Amino acid sequence: MSRPELLAPPEIFYNDDEARKYTSSSRIIDIQTQLSERALELLALPDDGVPRLLLDIGCGSGLSGETLTEHGHQWLGLDISESMLDIALEREVEGDLMLADMGQGLGLRPGILDGAISISAVQWLCNADKSCHEPRIRLKAFFSSLYRCLGRGARAVLQVYPENIAQRELILGFAMRAGFSGGIVVDYPHSSKRRKEYLVLTCGPPSLSTTTPEGKGEDGESCSDEDSSEDEENQTVCISDRCRPRKKQKVNKRGKGRDWVLKKKEQMRRKGNAVPPDSKYTARKRKDRF
Repeated sequence: MSRPELLAPPEIFYNDDEARKYTSSSRIIDIQTQLSERALELLALPDDGVPRLLLDIGCGSGLSGETLTEHGHQWLGLDISESMLDIALEREVEGDLMLADMGQGLGLRPGILDGAISISAVQWLCNADKSCHEPRIRLKAFFSSLYRCLGRGARAVLQVYPENIAQRELILGFAMRAGFSGGIVVDYPHSSKRRKEYLVLTCGPPSLSTTTPEGKGEDGESCSDEDSSEDEENQTVCISDRCRPRKKQKVNKRGKGRDWVLKKKEQMRRKGNAVPPDSKYTARKRKDRF
């Protein structure tokens, strides 16, 4: 089966016919429910009975949003396909729906969300569907705005289907640069059909309470990164901190030193430049006063 993001842009691929076919498929409904349940589990919301406000990114026809409603949460749904949102309105889903392109950023108030989920949507940002699209700029806009609208310590769980390792690292890299901590959780890493990847991100710096959860193994139990690293193709990527710019190298208060000066003078001589001869006074520091 061809990857849908390689066939057409999402707003064109999910037209009226494809949207109805997608929503009426019992197999897709079952898969969406399982993925949404797992994403909600990875969100690790407090079990205190208080409903949370969650964002469903790429909500489509509201299949994943129904899982949020069943757990007593309020949610906002965002999607670029008008046909998908029309079906969500026909189905009378409980969430508030928005027609928007996540690659242009999320137009929500800062700190308004208690969490966010996304099922099979973020990898679409890696494709340039228009001449004005630049995947790196769109990923930066998406993760930066997502970081702003999440409350401090809130999580975002994004289920993705990366095409290759480079695409996985591209998505994860821009998430870390936006300020998130976390990594990728892989369920069933050694299964070609059941393998699922979740980008589990926490808004804020890493701490003991924000460690990345472990993925599920073939028996449904948690499996460690050591088990999944046996197969290079199924290797789990996990980064516990965002990428920080390198600090500028500190210059010694005593200056560059005699060896450094002699090395530079030799380089200038090899280039054919006129350089004063070396002596015992070369690189000697002049006194403050004569």
